[in-house]
Amino acid sequence: MNRGHIHPISSLIREASQIFGNMGFTVADGPLLESEWYNFDALNVPKDHPARDMQDTFFIKDEPGYVLRTQTSPVQVRYMEMQMKAGNPPPYRIIVPGKVFRNEATDMTHEAEFYQLEGLAVGEDVTLGNLKGTIDRFYTELFKGAEVEVRFRPSFFPFVEPGVEIDARINGEHVPEKLRGKWIEMMGAGMVHPNVLKNAGVDSSKYQGFAFGMGLDRLAMLRWGIDDIRLMHSADLRFVNQF
Repeated sequence: MNRGHIHPISSLIREASQIFGNMGFTVADGPLLESEWYNFDALNVPKDHPARDMQDTFFIKDEPGYVLRTQTSPVQVRYMEMQMKAGNPPPYRIIVPGKVFRNEATDMTHEAEFYQLEGLAVGEDVTLGNLKGTIDRFYTELFKGAEVEVRFRPSFFPFVEPGVEIDARINGEHVPEKLRGKWIEMMGAGMVHPNVLKNAGVDSSKYQGFAFGMGLDRLAMLRWGIDDIRLMHSADLRFVNQF
């Protein structure tokens, strides 16, 4: 009997969920059609931020105030808000794999729809050191047998303070040759901005946390040496059958 094949994104989500699950993270999800409050305002994104412009966001004509979510970060606020309303204060540890949308031109490394993996950890003593240890372990387990280095670079995102860009350098025989040993930008991250915690009903004077968001399509390209991100959503069985 012929057996089907797992799409590389589905495979990556399963593997990432297992790795983070072993670190105590649970999986959360949220709606693809999102309110501007959860997609922008609750995440400390100013009204005049460029991300709200038409070239970046798909606004819904028949549903004023709603957008196709541009990131998985709204689930952070939804999850914390739900937990606080249920009387469950931190600690929290979740990952959020899911599809997001950006109104931009497509090419070999960009798509109008793609997948992200969000991570959130909130507690009384969470630090950037915990973030680095978490990401180190994730990449080490994902790229088994390879040598992985991770570095932080200062950056800015409205929903974290301080914010960092995270690069990874991976060496190993199974890493695509053109990527082997090179620093590659992998994700944005940082310490959750106090305003985000407040908007979710969490006491920011008592709790703090880290958050990160990575593109799963880009990670899959690195993992399997895929040349064109558009292949991920082509529905071409010649591509899927390789996995």
